[in-house]
Amino acid sequence: MKTLKDVKVGATVRVTKVHGQGAIRRRIMDMGITKGVEITVRKVAPLGDPVEFTVRGYEISLRKADAEMIEVE
Repeated sequence: MKTLKDVKVGATVRVTKVHGQGAIRRRIMDMGITKGVEITVRKVAPLGDPVEFTVRGYEISLRKADAEMIEVE
């Protein structure tokens, strides 16, 4: 299982599943990260956390703990 946390800078992937429960899962889905959407990894902060992504034409930043809940292909 490959997660969004494992994707290298510059790569584009497609979401296959969003794990997690309750408010955390709802927050991720409210940001536009749903099954089938394409995500591009833009850059990583100097200390490695958070990571910036392009989703549906806009940029978001996620902690690695949250990115680990998003399964990609």
